[in-house]
Amino acid sequence: MAGTAGPSLLTVEEVRRFPNGGVRAGPALYWDILGLYRETLAGIREAGRLDGVGIDSWAVDYGLLDERGALLGNPVHYRDSRTDGVPASVSARLSARSLYDVTGLQQLPFNTLYQLVSEGDRLDAASTMLLIPDLLNYWLTGSIGAERTNASTTQLYDVRARTWATSLASRAGIPPRLLPPLRDPGTVVGTAEELSGVPVVAVGSHDTASAVVAVPAAPGANFAYISSGTWSLAGLELPAPELSDAALAANFTNEGGVDGTIRFLRNVMGLWVLSETLRTWSTSDLPALLRAAAAAPALAAVVDIDAPEFLPPGDMPSRISSACRATGQRPPSGRAAMVRCIVDSLALAHRRTIHEAARITGRRVDVIHLVGGGARNELLCQSTADACGVPVLAGPVEAAALGNVLVQARALGEDLPDLASMRTLVRETQEIRRYEPSGTADWAAAEARLRA
Repeated sequence: MAGTAGPSLLTVEEVRRFPNGGVRAGPALYWDILGLYRETLAGIREAGRLDGVGIDSWAVDYGLLDERGALLGNPVHYRDSRTDGVPASVSARLSARSLYDVTGLQQLPFNTLYQLVSEGDRLDAASTMLLIPDLLNYWLTGSIGAERTNASTTQLYDVRARTWATSLASRAGIPPRLLPPLRDPGTVVGTAEELSGVPVVAVGSHDTASAVVAVPAAPGANFAYISSGTWSLAGLELPAPELSDAALAANFTNEGGVDGTIRFLRNVMGLWVLSETLRTWSTSDLPALLRAAAAAPALAAVVDIDAPEFLPPGDMPSRISSACRATGQRPPSGRAAMVRCIVDSLALAHRRTIHEAARITGRRVDVIHLVGGGARNELLCQSTADACGVPVLAGPVEAAALGNVLVQARALGEDLPDLASMRTLVRETQEIRRYEPSGTADWAAAEARLRA
């Protein structure tokens, strides 16, 4: 994406699109990191003259470098099964409470901590761990470091001290030498000499951190956000971490945001379930399916979208039907009903997560900002407004790219002193659609049915 930022001006446009996904090789699921780097270089060259480059991506996955700076194998995909059973083994050394008290992170089986533990003695050959954006930045500039918003997703970062939790890493069996120097978003990492010396800026390199920068919230608003894509990252922006027993019990995460904020949120399975369903059906005509689903009865069947069986790739329609039967519900009949079940279940998970975030923190939520690709999904936006009982403001769609551009622009001298000024620019320049709750379906009853 090529972006422009200036007084009353903020645009992004797609320059180059390329496929990305897991590559199954033998027993493992990998990322094609060299292919991603090749396309990164091609995209930057295609964009033409640039003042800066910033890279954001998904969290938790990494590459290991040896002492010469060479990559030790392809990064493993977080949906790989290698961490099966690892969280339980780690809990024998580190309790959930002790982990949460330091890192404030949601317990997920693919957290970087568990991935590194699963490496075993393969870590002996490694000198440094670099998360995906940091690895690409290293190849562009030769500079080794870890940007904080993404580092905070590893379960190896002290969320209060804003340093690596080296003692915790040692107790888990992870050599602290693997943890590179930390850098703040907005730091100029170096220059890409292969690309005419363009500056490379460390942005909010976890894509959700960049997306939250571009949440168009008004000053003083009581808002929640949902960054909706493959995952739904749903929660609140806080000035400090929330590490209470209630937050731990509800499995909320405290991830670092731009300008020292905290993203208090929970990972909801997201549109992954829908995209895998389309893949199973060998169709890409999502708009037609969503139109048909909108005409289907609401809440006829719902599932726990966050159940572990929906995490790996595979036949989602069969898994959804099995989950419905296991909870005494009639499985969806036909594709429209199946899509409606997925969207309703996702909206119900949004409701559960936003309501719990408000309860735990004692904060009021008057509006939900839904950004990212899911903002195009009118059925999801309306269902989320209905389920949560507050208006949903949908957009911008390219929130992560916009947040990335805004942090770069500030680092390179643009007058954007704080998040409020960035968000004002987003509100003034981007399309945002409002969805009012209709209250025509009984979401509380659906939640109770699912819990029962």
